[in-house]
Amino acid sequence: MMSHSQHHDHLDHEDQRDRHDHDGEGHAHHDEAGLADLLDLDAVVLGAYLEKVTEWAGRHAPDAPRTIVDVGAGTGTGGLAFARRFATAEVVAVDRSPLMLGRLQATARERGLADRLRVVQADLDLAWPSVGGVDLAWASSSLHEVADPHRVLTDLHAALNPGGLLVVVEMDGPPRFLPDDIGFGRPGLESRCHEAMARAGWNAHPDWRPYLERAGFQIAAEHRFGIEVTPAPPETGRYAHAYLSHIRRGLDGRLPADDLDALDRLLAQDDPGALLHRGDLTVRGTRTAWAARRP
Repeated sequence: MMSHSQHHDHLDHEDQRDRHDHDGEGHAHHDEAGLADLLDLDAVVLGAYLEKVTEWAGRHAPDAPRTIVDVGAGTGTGGLAFARRFATAEVVAVDRSPLMLGRLQATARERGLADRLRVVQADLDLAWPSVGGVDLAWASSSLHEVADPHRVLTDLHAALNPGGLLVVVEMDGPPRFLPDDIGFGRPGLESRCHEAMARAGWNAHPDWRPYLERAGFQIAAEHRFGIEVTPAPPETGRYAHAYLSHIRRGLDGRLPADDLDALDRLLAQDDPGALLHRGDLTVRGTRTAWAARRP
């Protein structure tokens, strides 16, 4: 299965996949719609990070790339950022979700980029789609979701033109929003949530360097991007609410009952201590990027 990019940081990937495949269509659609909302909020709140990472990638990319592929595009946060940076490039967004690709096309139209966007619905666990020669490929939080990363990387290497660049990005840990003491429950709730997520294998990914080298790439650069959004923008409460709502179900049975109660209070709509009403939120995290070139 190929998941959608940036995102979709499933707490328990197999459990999420089973729900997506076997639940009713409306339930799966609801999960995808919520995930799409989360990705769009990620783009708004972390816009400054996107500018930094695309600028860094651009320093290692071929001059004036003609074709950029967003691998596991989701709602296209990264692909559209590259479209803004490289004004003559065509962006090819590859994802298995029609809902995500539809959302991306609507956003591209709103931003006047529709004529430079091509969407391709494909499951990368089945085969690499026919997209033509590629100058720059972007895989943000998507490579760790494929069943056979070596095969996908080998396919990407073959798709890149000589001198072309692949940029792989992974989150080093979940984003942090809360102070240690949120005013109710025991201090340290967010840290305990992150520890439970780590035990469940959330977002587990390797150091991609040896995988990239094995597939024939030469590592051009590796960089860790620190993220600290201060002051937090107005959308931070909605972003934190969307993210913690996304992981909440996977924390059942992994956290003590009092922590789950505190988390549910944070996710409430009308509680004065809820995420949507707090003034003490921040956005902190780190992401690691690898830039790898086809010789």
